[in-house]
Amino acid sequence: MFKDLHFAIRKIRTGLALLTVAGSYLYAQQWENVGGVQNVSAGGSSFNNLVVDNVGNYYLSYYDVSVAKGSVQKFDGTSWAYLGGSAGITTGTATYNSLAINPSGTNIYYTNQLGYPGSGMEVRMYNGSQWSQLPNATDSSVNYQASAVSPDNILFTYGSYNSGTVKRYVNGAWEQVGNTGFSGGAEFAEMVIGTNQTVYTCNVSGGVKVYEIPTGASTAQNWSLVGGAAVDASSSGEQYNSDIALDASNTIYVAYVSNSAGGRKLNVKKFDGTSWVQVGNANFSDGRVQHVAIAVTASGTPYVVASRFENDNFLKNTVYKLDASQNWVTFGGDFVSDEEAKYNDLAVDNAHNYLVLAYSGSTTKVKRISLAGAPQACNNTDPGANTGDIGCVTFTYHGQQVSYTTVRGADGKVWLQQNLGSSQVAASLDDIVSYGDVFQWGRWDDGHQQRSAPITFAPTPNTPEGVGAAAGHFIAGSPAWWADFASTDQWSAELPSQANQTLGADPCKAIGTDWKMPSVAEWTALISAENINNPSTAYASNLKLPAGGYRSSSTGNFTFVGQRGYFWSSDTSSSGAKYLYVGTSLANPSAGAMRGQGASVRCIKPSAALSTSEIKLNITPIGIYPNPTEGILYIKADSNIENVKVTNVVGQKMNVSFSNNQIDMTGLSQGVYIIELKLKSGQIISKKIIKN
Repeated sequence: MFKDLHFAIRKIRTGLALLTVAGSYLYAQQWENVGGVQNVSAGGSSFNNLVVDNVGNYYLSYYDVSVAKGSVQKFDGTSWAYLGGSAGITTGTATYNSLAINPSGTNIYYTNQLGYPGSGMEVRMYNGSQWSQLPNATDSSVNYQASAVSPDNILFTYGSYNSGTVKRYVNGAWEQVGNTGFSGGAEFAEMVIGTNQTVYTCNVSGGVKVYEIPTGASTAQNWSLVGGAAVDASSSGEQYNSDIALDASNTIYVAYVSNSAGGRKLNVKKFDGTSWVQVGNANFSDGRVQHVAIAVTASGTPYVVASRFENDNFLKNTVYKLDASQNWVTFGGDFVSDEEAKYNDLAVDNAHNYLVLAYSGSTTKVKRISLAGAPQACNNTDPGANTGDIGCVTFTYHGQQVSYTTVRGADGKVWLQQNLGSSQVAASLDDIVSYGDVFQWGRWDDGHQQRSAPITFAPTPNTPEGVGAAAGHFIAGSPAWWADFASTDQWSAELPSQANQTLGADPCKAIGTDWKMPSVAEWTALISAENINNPSTAYASNLKLPAGGYRSSSTGNFTFVGQRGYFWSSDTSSSGAKYLYVGTSLANPSAGAMRGQGASVRCIKPSAALSTSEIKLNITPIGIYPNPTEGILYIKADSNIENVKVTNVVGQKMNVSFSNNQIDMTGLSQGVYIIELKLKSGQIISKKIIKN
């Protein structure tokens, strides 16, 4: 338990560290579930392949255990759907497979191992409406394989048969490219094709090796070893793989697992035109890794992912990027997954400026994170009037400027959508990086709330007036914190300097004077409106409440982490203080506990609550479509529109025209925009729109 919490804390700190850039404030660069779903595959999966087209559609292939065949899905900016309409498009098992897309994005190619009792490499093409089966690239037994499409729309495949063979599909037939057997096999085969019409393969055989040949090569031409030698010595064996990527200048980048002398750690090199050179610090992962993947932006910024293969972090995955000092640092937290993560794959969404990650845990999961230079800068706008609308707020927390997501609850009020101290909105009810800090009732942000805070005894006086002596420490033991409680005590002071024997400082006031700790009445209204009655429904609510457990007032130990939720209110009780308890079969907003208990804090902005008329308007049909859009947005509203404002993700107002309930965005570049409509009724509607 404590080991998991230790790394959760490390991840939270890392996430917060990413928030401050040259004194500006940013949304924390956080991993989000693509399409808002945690599980893309229907069940178990393996051998994930991820590609992104030039308008930001995501294509995912994997071996689908639920149907014992290969499946392909597409994310169109809104939701995931099976390409072709159903799961399982292969003849049989497809434990080895590959996915490729042509430059125009019109054709998707899927290759897979033909399962027993057959043999060979099956090839299929999706033309936008249906799959068609092409001739097998080979009828020989093949496991490891890769595919890619050249700039002139020719499909190439690379397989382990005949000790490594590449073919291209021309005029309905397969042609061999260069000599066969050039790579000594194709263990962990990977292949990319540059805009320079050169094919590059990568595999592990006597070290990591990259070979090249022109796309038009005949069988009389031989493959060349790039740089004349192996990239580096590397580990070989199941899941000790390598990966290759190109930038817009056709610079080759390779990520791989170093050999035992290098600690089997993660390493990256690139080819400078003459030789292979180190990228960033060598062997930079904290320990041994497997399941490596790399993606590179057009400008040449590399990102890599690997799963840790040791200790209590068994196969959790981490993504890394280069910092300004050319050292590799974790990106979006120490770990992306909260479970075992295999078959990682990375891709860059250039249309929307995201890094996208696919991996297999209990299912295939796809997450993404902003790559914007100023990632989703917060303009401190409250959520719109619709239940579930999202906003953001910036404030100073634990000495750093942070930006948190806010949400309009079903009660009509604005809440933080994440706990204080968390690095992201919960991705699951047991998402450890969403748990945040655990405050003792009446105390503020002095460091005591961090899950790693050491334990100390109660101060003298044992009230907020004397708690300065315990700053940075969690108070546990007997007497318990603020044990001589009174029903008139309050947790509402705006500043720690205002704390006294009967008044604690409300940590929510750090967000702004109009923010506060919720009362029992406010929690009661919220759980009724959101139909919260257990941890699953708490997470499914608009507030995404996770099950962070609590810290004991007597021992300082954590209990029910990942199972139950405990959220303070501002009210006192006969035992000390009230809190919202979310148990296995109920949600009690009036539970009582000793004030020394460490519980989560979720803040409310009641001043931004909707009026009665506004709440009624929430059920009025209001449409903004299509989304994504090519340029023209249509507005459907039963109330006249008074004003329209379009801003980009950094809060800059865009120049658009609006007439006849249509917004003309054709002059705007591709990306994500916020549409804000102010109706004559006074209602404000906010909607995120993707412009293709």
